[in-house]
Amino acid sequence: MPQFPILDTDLMQHRLAPPPMDRPVRLLIDTDCANEIDDQYALAWALFSPDRMQVEATVAEPFSFRHHLPNLRAAEAAMRDGTRHAEHLVGGFQGWIGRLHAQGRRIDDLDRDLVSPARGMELSYEEIRTVYEKCGVDPDGVTFRGADRYMAAPGDIVWSEGAEAIVDLAKTNPGDPLYIAAMGCVTNIAAALLRAPEILRDVVVIWTSAYPSHAPHCVRPSLNLVQDVHASRLLFDCGVPLIYLPGYHVGAQLKISRPEMEAFVKGRGAIGDYLWQLYTHNPLHRMFALDDTARRTWVIWDMIDIAWLIDPAMVPTFTTSAPWLTEELYWRKDAARHPMLEAHDVQRDEIFRHFYDRLAANANA
Repeated sequence: MPQFPILDTDLMQHRLAPPPMDRPVRLLIDTDCANEIDDQYALAWALFSPDRMQVEATVAEPFSFRHHLPNLRAAEAAMRDGTRHAEHLVGGFQGWIGRLHAQGRRIDDLDRDLVSPARGMELSYEEIRTVYEKCGVDPDGVTFRGADRYMAAPGDIVWSEGAEAIVDLAKTNPGDPLYIAAMGCVTNIAAALLRAPEILRDVVVIWTSAYPSHAPHCVRPSLNLVQDVHASRLLFDCGVPLIYLPGYHVGAQLKISRPEMEAFVKGRGAIGDYLWQLYTHNPLHRMFALDDTARRTWVIWDMIDIAWLIDPAMVPTFTTSAPWLTEELYWRKDAARHPMLEAHDVQRDEIFRHFYDRLAANANA
């Protein structure tokens, strides 16, 4: 493991301060864009907000749900035995299995739906380019493939053109930090920090995942965190300026309904129609065996990263110490640790109103 620089108090406070409101910040987006449908909204919103952020690059992250298979099979066996499986999944594995069984499907039927991390990254890269094109922005030269696997050990550097882009952009304008909006696992960011620890001084990472750092719950339900535990742990341990935006149950408030989609997104240009198509043909509806989808909402989690950059008042935060992530995947607090910023709420309506306005403005441009 490299020796990471320790930021002095003044520099850390400066990096954790709200972003400047008088000029756009430099932004790199690191995203598992094909994982579900929320990243596409966040990426479009960022591209349509040049007054607040200049998107200098977008990097594809790996993703995979395959880590669920052992617990799903164990839970299915427990159901056959009339017992319960100890589970760390919001909604429960047995609820998921029950919905599958009601549709005449079994766990083995999911196997073909659960892509590998390498395939997830490639699908995300393709999706990033699609969103750029639907927004009328050229993706060439600013979109990059990231890691094709997760870290295998604490010091394992999973190098990629995306990690190289992070390092290069972080070094481009010393003193003008590169904000990195992390919307998935943080393998690419960990690789950049491990290869070039000096960039820690020139980046600010915004990451949404897991539970609040004071919560007593196991953080295993967080896909963004659990896919690459080594990278996740490094992000909290290395001392990088971190804006931590818990998914449960802060970002989880960013739910959108079908009537809202039809009223404010559908028909708003090529990207609006594409987001409508994604919402009404959500691939996770099939994977999680969800029915009655017209009356269900969906969480657009990753918009929280962009919301904080557009107006930090939409994502209220407080300063706290970075937690330890235990081997059992629980938080352990230590007041002596370096500081980070953590969200405790979102202004859901203001976030979506701003997004709808930007979508409409660009559709009419």
